[in-house]
Amino acid sequence: MTAAPGAGPSGFLPPAYGDRSLADVVPSVARALGVPLDGHPVGLELPEAPSYVVFLVDGMGAELIARHGHAAPYLSSLAEGAATGTAGVPSTTATSLTSLGTGLAPGVHGLVGFTARIPGTDRLLNHLWWDKTVDPVEWQPHPTALGRLARAGVHVTSVNKRDFDGTGLTVASQRGATYVGADRVGERIAATVAASADEPSLTYVYDSDLDWTGHKFGVASTQWLQQLAMVDAEAEQLREALPASTRLLVVADHGMVDSPRTSRVDVDEVEGMRDGVALLGGEARFRHLYCSAGAVADVVDTWREVLGDAATVLTREDAVGRGWFGDVAPGVLPRLGDVMVACHGDAAIISTRDFPYEDTLVGLHGSLTPAEMLIPVLVG
Repeated sequence: MTAAPGAGPSGFLPPAYGDRSLADVVPSVARALGVPLDGHPVGLELPEAPSYVVFLVDGMGAELIARHGHAAPYLSSLAEGAATGTAGVPSTTATSLTSLGTGLAPGVHGLVGFTARIPGTDRLLNHLWWDKTVDPVEWQPHPTALGRLARAGVHVTSVNKRDFDGTGLTVASQRGATYVGADRVGERIAATVAASADEPSLTYVYDSDLDWTGHKFGVASTQWLQQLAMVDAEAEQLREALPASTRLLVVADHGMVDSPRTSRVDVDEVEGMRDGVALLGGEARFRHLYCSAGAVADVVDTWREVLGDAATVLTREDAVGRGWFGDVAPGVLPRLGDVMVACHGDAAIISTRDFPYEDTLVGLHGSLTPAEMLIPVLVG
């Protein structure tokens, strides 16, 4: 595995938008298929082929593969000498899957976290579970890269669990692709092989089980290692079932870190942390704080004092200025917190009142540490 761009003074790894980020994967595949998408810079050099399968494994960070190569011999063999890519910010599933499907950075597609404020309201939109009052096409109005390829004559298929068909996230991130429901590994492989028989074609296939295992048991657990071994076998079986002319591209949406209870701060138990915060969003490793009028400076001071070296606390303007979200569209700006909190190390900012389920999780993600940001880009 070749070296990634260096982390900054905070230990954070900036997103490689326009070069090697998730938003650059589909445009790079399009060029390899001979059907380039206008207006997209391409930083990933992929071999030409008449058909591509993009296999995204949720939660399989590049550092985790490097650390646990013994459990994933096939994927590790592909990683030798391969460069890494990055997630966008925050390093979370809804944001990442939308960047992959649209070819856009988060500041443009607008899915800027696990939860984000619906502008003009005191409500959060959960981008995984969605809200029936929010039209996903209005929330994310841009044509997807998958849909643009389909209109250009490429056979574009999404192979995913049946429960995800027609959800807000799927519509926002993948509309324009033909959806094939497949709940089991054997189904997924068979559906992928059938879809990739068309030329030119791009078949996207998704596996969420490793992420679920990491959240529940942690990435240092025996359960997670066993699940990684199963993903490794799935990738190898998929490669063996595909014709030699089809290229397999294995990527992930983010990595993960285990957060022990001693590294967690509960905003409902620390005096002053709720002061001036009208709405708490984001997730445990990357919080959006929506502040009361005139309270931003006080909130920044309080959270910096409480958290110290455990997190970087920035105003919205500072975070945007650092390029965390890429270019930010005017309509997306109010979805971002007035203040943003990105965790270092294994820290987590929880709320047992607003997000009790998060406190039951072991593995977490969302921040800009290399463990969360670095993703594999493996060609088989």
